[in-house]
Amino acid sequence: MSGTIRPLRSDAERTVRTILEAAERVFGSDPAASMEQVAEAAGVARTTVHRRFASRDALLGALGAVAAREFAAAVEAARPETTPPLVAFYQVTVNVLRVKRQWPFALNLYGPEHEEPARVHAEVEKRCDELFKKAQDCGVLRADADLIWARKSYYALIGVAARMHEYDIDEAASRVVDTLLGGVGTGQGLVRPQQS
Repeated sequence: MSGTIRPLRSDAERTVRTILEAAERVFGSDPAASMEQVAEAAGVARTTVHRRFASRDALLGALGAVAAREFAAAVEAARPETTPPLVAFYQVTVNVLRVKRQWPFALNLYGPEHEEPARVHAEVEKRCDELFKKAQDCGVLRADADLIWARKSYYALIGVAARMHEYDIDEAASRVVDTLLGGVGTGQGLVRPQQS
């Protein structure tokens, strides 16, 4: 009996994922789009979307939550607390760019009405602050660098790189880290894209 339950659960999870990915595309193009438009883009019945998400707000909440969890997992996978700062900057950037390119609309769904994404973003910001402090303590960033400015500049660079699809993720990440460290870094160990 348990053999029949597992595939149904996997199917349900795949259906939810398909709906969320369609919602990202649809709402990214038209934030006022309806759940019916999401159902059509997902290739599922309207009732399937309504069965999984009681309302448009519930769908938006789930969309923001899945993107936030993947964002946090991307930072966690880079192990910024234990990885040398130069490597951590690059790996965090690569991982975050992947998520930002997949969920550009959903990653902006945070604030008081979206509790989980707001909490996740606050936790990631704290970890990022710790990475910048560690980089400064190790001499990767100048001792006089304004770390809040540096972090916000880094976020802005990642935001630009996420939208620049003419660069693949590795090259975009290299450019982000190179620009960041060239601006507030000591200049040691700059990451440069490979020349073809």
